[in-house]
This record gives sequence, structure tokens and C-alpha cells, in this order.
Amino acid sequence: MKLLNDLFSTDYGLMSIIGIGFMLCMAAFFLRMFLVKMNEPPAPNPAGRAGAGSGSAKSLPPSR
Repeated sequence: MKLLNDLFSTDYGLMSIIGIGFMLCMAAFFLRMFLVKMNEPPAPNPAGRAGAGSGSAKSLPPSR
């Protein structure tokens, strides 16, 4: 009972509750965000439209 009293009545106990709650909310947010991103269809590659393979030689630096 002393532990719960310290947890809810002291400044370090309340900060611990806030920190734990924040971390749990952040974990839930990232879990939801990653699951939504994994299920999205892939976006088309804008660089792939330009030359369809011929642009790879142009993007290399000049050789000496």
C-alpha cells in the first residue's frame, strides 16, 4: 500500500506514471502507423518513367 501511495502522491511517482503512459501511447501510435504503411500499395517510382533503364548510364559520374 505504501508503494501505491508513493506512486500517486509524490512528484517522482506522478512523473513515472506520465512517462509510462506516454511510452505506451507512443508504442500504440507507431504500431498503428507501421501496420497502415505496410498495407499500402507501393507508390510508382517517378524516376522509372523517364528512360526505362537508359537513365542509369547517364547518372554515373564521368570516368577518368
